[in-house]
Amino acid sequence: MSKRFAIIGAGMSGILTAIKLKQRDIRDFAIYEKAGGLGGTWRDNTYPGLSCDVPSHVYAYSFELKADWSHRFSPGAEIRGYFEGVAKKYELDSHFRFNSEIVRAEYRDGRWHLSIKGGATDVVDFLICATGVLHHPTYPDIPGLGDFEGTCFHSARWDHSVPLEGKRIGIIGTGSTAVQIVPALTDTVSKLTLFQRTAQWILPLANPAYSEDEKAMYRTSPERLQQSYNFWSARFADTFARAVIGDQDELRKIEEACRTNLEANVADPELRRRLTPNYRAACKRLIMSDTFYPAMQKPNVALVTDGIDRIEADGVRAKDGVLHKQDVLILATGFDGHAFLRPMEVVGESGRRLTDAWAQANEAYRSVAVPGFPNFFMLVGPNSPIGNFSVILISEIQLNFILQLVDLVLDGKCRAVMPKEEATRRFNDALREAMKNTVWVSGCRSWYLDRNGNPALWPWSFDRFRKEMNSPDLADFDLAA
Repeated sequence: MSKRFAIIGAGMSGILTAIKLKQRDIRDFAIYEKAGGLGGTWRDNTYPGLSCDVPSHVYAYSFELKADWSHRFSPGAEIRGYFEGVAKKYELDSHFRFNSEIVRAEYRDGRWHLSIKGGATDVVDFLICATGVLHHPTYPDIPGLGDFEGTCFHSARWDHSVPLEGKRIGIIGTGSTAVQIVPALTDTVSKLTLFQRTAQWILPLANPAYSEDEKAMYRTSPERLQQSYNFWSARFADTFARAVIGDQDELRKIEEACRTNLEANVADPELRRRLTPNYRAACKRLIMSDTFYPAMQKPNVALVTDGIDRIEADGVRAKDGVLHKQDVLILATGFDGHAFLRPMEVVGESGRRLTDAWAQANEAYRSVAVPGFPNFFMLVGPNSPIGNFSVILISEIQLNFILQLVDLVLDGKCRAVMPKEEATRRFNDALREAMKNTVWVSGCRSWYLDRNGNPALWPWSFDRFRKEMNSPDLADFDLAA
């Protein structure tokens, strides 16, 4: 009897999973997606200036490299187009179930019973959650936000029907999204006000366009394209990925580059002071831009660092009493990076609820599975190395690990597989201990930290990640006969 799979999420990881199932001649699966189209974060985010902060040649599936990226760091629409093209190439259309949010998944009688918003149901043998990390927008808790009489929207829900030309624009937030939006709008709006709670360290990485000759070279030479992929992958693993987990020499190089960027490119000493962070570089997500500092020095741009007291009908009242009048407010306030597959209710063996299992903290076995939830797997789950490496490579490595566990069931070696409690506890204890050596605990607030102050990241090297995820240690698993 064939086994049926449900993939939840039609973003990068969901598309990847579908392709790998088809390559194993598994056709009985559905990709459930709460939104109306594929693409995940590249579908949801369409704001001006959007681009990836991972080099294009490595921000692609390792088996589906793209030769004709327009830039070293490609714009969001182009990345979404890449995923749409890959999904079409691998003929995934018939497997997508758009506008189909899974609200409940319950394991009973040896299978997963799915309840879909609107009343539909499905029953599957394997549940693979590819819901991503940054898809639940966070809205600021600011008094009076609902009193604003202009237009207000979150950066991940950009309202393209709102004209911005000649308008007074306020941006709340100074993370990577705001740093991309600011330079994209300064030449369009009459005034742009950036409300900064925390300054950011910024690496000055240029984003050159690839010439037609370069694109042609990569098209005609798969070897050169593979070399570029290998180069950028190694550069991440050997520099930044080492810096964040305790390599002080590498971290010092990053800090020096960030400080030099600030000092060399912000002329006014008072503005430079207000743009200088009070924490170590890479403690928060490191931002890469060579356009932000020039944009912040344009005459129609203002930086407010006094804090927000409240929102009023016609603008933002700062804590120093000044009212900054606005026509449009943009909330570049990020996402809940710890929601994962919530608010979906997941009920495992013997009625165990994932919300209860994660009541104190989101914990998983090697980020991909949870005790008490048979034949249930996650891609880019808790403590995945999303702050270290390209998320696509992370997902590929995790999926290879998961499919080895799936094969145990498909080959008849067991009926169901899930990690043991003790093995999961041992892994998470080691994580917490290793986190003490990372830059993420050096004294800043960031979305990396959970409510207990623990970074939801990977505290070890890329080599260790690849080695530990190469093949499962079956002694760590319960294999149900």
